[in-house]
Amino acid sequence: MNFQPIFWGGLIAGTLDICAAFLTAWLRAGVRPVRLLQFIASGLIGAAAFNGGAKTTILGLALHFLIATVATVVFYFASRKWLFLIERPVNFGLLYGVAVYLFMNFVVLPLSSVAQRPMTFSGFIIGILTIMFCVGLPIALIVRRFAR
Repeated sequence: MNFQPIFWGGLIAGTLDICAAFLTAWLRAGVRPVRLLQFIASGLIGAAAFNGGAKTTILGLALHFLIATVATVVFYFASRKWLFLIERPVNFGLLYGVAVYLFMNFVVLPLSSVAQRPMTFSGFIIGILTIMFCVGLPIALIVRRFAR
């Protein structure tokens, strides 16, 4: 197994996604990065994350990169079985982004301790495009780059 695409996919997709999330949260609601990372941590430990200071901020960042890395692992192993995923990485990377978005919003978040909020149309569009272009596409391109 080649760990390079998993490492780079998780790192790059995680970095692009968190930067987009920081910018979006700040522009839309004035939410600062620390608060956003604590929000991510709240998925695991609940509302106590918002009172945890640096520890829960770091936990949120670690969870974020763990999720990006797991998304990379899933695509990597799928691409070993279905070569078409890396033969057309742009198309399937964008589609994978949609799949990741749906899985996160309809499986992971409902099972987490995150306080549920109503989805707005603009939030949906921003969210799905962010995951398509900052997670799915880079993961597919990186996995293809390191494909044997």
